[in-house]
Amino acid sequence: MTGSPPLLILASASSRRLDLLKLAGVTPIVVAAEIDEEVRPGESAAHLVERLARTKAMHVAENRRPTGVPTFVLGGDTEVLVDGQVLGKPEDDASVVRMLQLLSGRSHEVVSGVAVVELGGELRSAVAVTTVWMRELTADDIRWYLASGEPFGKAGAYAIQGLGSLFVDRIEGNHAGVVGLPVPLVETMLSGFGYPLRSFVTGVA
Repeated sequence: MTGSPPLLILASASSRRLDLLKLAGVTPIVVAAEIDEEVRPGESAAHLVERLARTKAMHVAENRRPTGVPTFVLGGDTEVLVDGQVLGKPEDDASVVRMLQLLSGRSHEVVSGVAVVELGGELRSAVAVTTVWMRELTADDIRWYLASGEPFGKAGAYAIQGLGSLFVDRIEGNHAGVVGLPVPLVETMLSGFGYPLRSFVTGVA
């Protein structure tokens, strides 16, 4: 490890991922990665999220020059999986209702891919899976949640860090992974480069 403080670049416009890093004391440089996120035929959820995380990280890394300061680009992707089906983000009211009905009263998996690339160096990636149990949802529950507007833009049509938490019975795995970025996995990966997350915290001796 050099004496220069490292830099972390978040290859995502996701406010949720940014908030999770800030909670860990890290304020990264944010550079949104505009990539094709279409699911390939026969692609598993784990392969999808890892591929997209790697593509996002590399897309940003390839457009930045090393400055002499250790710099890492972090990419992430999260999908909700039920009955082998990737739910994605709802497109309209009907898809919100369909997704919530699928998740009601049962468990599902939240699959998160994380990729870290050191500028001028190695790319590493991994996948974390969290199981979420959702309580039985009534028609009134679904109508109320739909009216809140929260389901839109969320994989699986719910946000565990928001109003959607009212519907979750329990989880097995990492809560932050359900929000959008499994921070313990990020810590492990950056530590593998010799720079744990605390290395990126400013203002702490």
